[in-house]
Amino acid sequence: MAALLGHILKTRNNSFLLRNITRTFDTISSSSLHQTPFILPSLSQVRLVGNAAESVCGFDEMVGGKDRKYYMLGGKGGVGKTSCAASLAVKFANHGHPTMVVSTDPAHSLSDSLAQDLTGGKLVPVEGVSSPLYALEINPDKSMEEFRTAGQKLGGGGAKSLMQSIGLGAIADQLGELKLEEMLHTPPPGTDEIIAITKVMQFLESEEYSMFSRIVFDTAPTGHTLRLLSLPDFLDGSIGKLIKMKMKLGSVFGSLLGKEQPQNNPLDKLEKLKENVAKIHDLFHNPDTIEFIIVTIPTVMAISESSRLHASLKKERVPVKRLIVNQVLPPTSGCKFCSMRLKDQMRAIETIHNDSELSGLRLYEAPLVDMEIRGVPALKFMGDNLWR
Repeated sequence: MAALLGHILKTRNNSFLLRNITRTFDTISSSSLHQTPFILPSLSQVRLVGNAAESVCGFDEMVGGKDRKYYMLGGKGGVGKTSCAASLAVKFANHGHPTMVVSTDPAHSLSDSLAQDLTGGKLVPVEGVSSPLYALEINPDKSMEEFRTAGQKLGGGGAKSLMQSIGLGAIADQLGELKLEEMLHTPPPGTDEIIAITKVMQFLESEEYSMFSRIVFDTAPTGHTLRLLSLPDFLDGSIGKLIKMKMKLGSVFGSLLGKEQPQNNPLDKLEKLKENVAKIHDLFHNPDTIEFIIVTIPTVMAISESSRLHASLKKERVPVKRLIVNQVLPPTSGCKFCSMRLKDQMRAIETIHNDSELSGLRLYEAPLVDMEIRGVPALKFMGDNLWR
């Protein structure tokens, strides 16, 4: 604990954390300072719920091995996914793993959690950890603009005008009935996230980033994540039509115009996108390389949504082993409101035991603390108490 305080003293922008820790230490006797962590007893727990969870190991399993592994943290909005993801990334880095933590949520908060500016859409080194740790906030607006630009070049008048100029206007009209231009101009909800992840795949395929052995994704809320799982089928069906069209008509255009196809054909980007989606689809289903961790809070509504999320993930054969219940209140006395809220939380947590979807997961309980978890020292504190 003394080492933690020393590290915090050397860290800028963390005076708020020091004040809160000092205030709490005033209530702890000096004789117990080296024995008692800065957390009330029984707050940070890891429990097994049901027989199936007994085979799930703790953090030792997660940190073991040097092969690359991916961890996706998701759940209802506002449950603390970003803090949990960032704390896991910090702990991986402090255990010798070069780590990348990536936010695919259009409403980013990873910058706030790490107390660093990540808005440039590029990998940013995170200071204060033992091994390399880099963070990235994907810019979904920029990615979507690239997607729309490709669609406009294909269907926004250019392709149709070309076909009409060479006497294929009837074919152009028939193709227009497929609504492909509309599809590319207004992609369905969730497309921004799949494009964001494919951009991450581009980083990972580069030799420059081959050093990362742990990749942590801070995903968007439940609805976006569930739509993400259905996007491979959409891309196979809709963009697949465009790819087949190119294969059939590309050679015709070349022979009629007497020149080769341009090297930077926008459709090539869609082909690459489709290939990346196939890789992501395979990645989602490989239990040896990926794990989805559900994050929730101790309310009946949040736990019910987590149950539905797990059912959908199981249907899609996405590996899930762990459930984090965040923001659990400490035992209280003399506060009627706090006591009532704690009883309500315990009743909500008890529903997990009786839930057919969640009862087989390894349950982690993370405490509600009296400070804002922001910056590497605070994330290390959270991770040391959560990931056990």
